[in-house]
Amino acid sequence: MSRRTPLPPPPPPEHLRAWPGPEAMRADRARALDELTARGLGPGRLVRFWLLVGGAVLGWGTVGAALETFEGPGDPLTAVFVAGFGALGLAGVVTCWIFLGMGVRRDRTIRQLLVGWARVGREHGLSAAPWRVPGLSLAWLLSSVAGCGLGLWSSLGFAVTARPGSDTYVDAVFFIGLGVILWVAGLVGAAKAVGHYRWAVRVGPAGGANG
Repeated sequence: MSRRTPLPPPPPPEHLRAWPGPEAMRADRARALDELTARGLGPGRLVRFWLLVGGAVLGWGTVGAALETFEGPGDPLTAVFVAGFGALGLAGVVTCWIFLGMGVRRDRTIRQLLVGWARVGREHGLSAAPWRVPGLSLAWLLSSVAGCGLGLWSSLGFAVTARPGSDTYVDAVFFIGLGVILWVAGLVGAAKAVGHYRWAVRVGPAGGANG
């Protein structure tokens, strides 16, 4: 038995659709769109997304701390310990990004299912307006814009304020890498929020569900 609840199935092909009536079709459509919207933009999904980003940031901070330690004098045993510590941090970064990538792939599947179910009933004048979820879209967008802003401040801010002699290459690697993590995560979240809202707005009666 799968530990993760499977996504709703795609709607049946048009030539095989045999709902007892329009009400049954509307009910199935609403259930599928409710579930898909919650799985894509729900509060739990938002929290998991930023926890993974936070894990990547924490792992990168561990790598930065290890690199800083290497800059000073130390004995071989300390060097081995610090190297292992840094390797664990790097493994954490990679693991978090793997899960983030899996989430992006799953979001693509959810989007395809949303488009498919939104097409069902368009001849009856059904739209996707009830699934715009502007509050959730705004929460994703604002948190993502904040992430992008922090990423720019970390990388570009360091580049502008860096002073020869006081800042090292390790500092540059750390702050620029941190900025890239936050910037890319922010772009992913913002694209997700805007894409969902645009999809819901563009789904209109008899006009089709534009992807």
